[in-house]
Amino acid sequence: MKLLEMNHIKKSFGSLGVLKDISMEVEEGEVVAIIGPSGSGKSTLLRCATLLETIDEGTLKYCGEEAASNTGSGKTVYASKNKLHELKNNFGLVFQNFNLFPHYSVMKNITDAPISVQKRNKDEVYKTAEELLKKVGLEDKKDYYPCQLSGGQQQRVAIARALAMNPKILFFDEPTSALDPEITAEILKIMRELAAEKMTMVIVTHEINFARNVADRVIFMDSGFVIEQGTPKDVIDNPTNDRTRAFLQKLA
Repeated sequence: MKLLEMNHIKKSFGSLGVLKDISMEVEEGEVVAIIGPSGSGKSTLLRCATLLETIDEGTLKYCGEEAASNTGSGKTVYASKNKLHELKNNFGLVFQNFNLFPHYSVMKNITDAPISVQKRNKDEVYKTAEELLKKVGLEDKKDYYPCQLSGGQQQRVAIARALAMNPKILFFDEPTSALDPEITAEILKIMRELAAEKMTMVIVTHEINFARNVADRVIFMDSGFVIEQGTPKDVIDNPTNDRTRAFLQKLA
């Protein structure tokens, strides 16, 4: 089943074209890694997919239902506010800078949206949150506040918070770029475990080895276009495009 469909997506900021006719699909259970140089449009693509930015042209679907569609004029029209609210339950997003609420405890950061937005049973949500904190190795930190945690711990809380919404698909926007190498390994381990559990994930990352070992599919973006995509073996180990090769050689 296709959980996400993005077709012919275009996005500009003023006169600057950032996404120039991007199409991608994500199947249930698939891990997709998006790689490419800074400024290639990777994070903007994720922000458009998660409704944090509006697209100028193109269509966006979740689980076959339209969030945004093209009018006859080529411009994009979004679904109603209620429909978008419903569709947002399909996905979770983990940011590079954690984006935790500083005035909420760890437990409240995780439970607030499931209770107040999804209107789920409080006891059930708290039970789930306890399990998720155990999963990310922070069961003893539930009463802490973000300022009392390291960057790696905050990112693990952010992952637990995203999972607490029971998303069908989880987006990661460079989840380790603000962390030092030792802590990066902790976060990647959790993401590997999620992949092993068949969690559908779309990951913007500079961690090429992680993409090679964990992703089912790798997308290489440059200058607002998808330049190359395929299995990690194809794109990372045997790229056919000169731009992909040049990018990977710089990281070697």
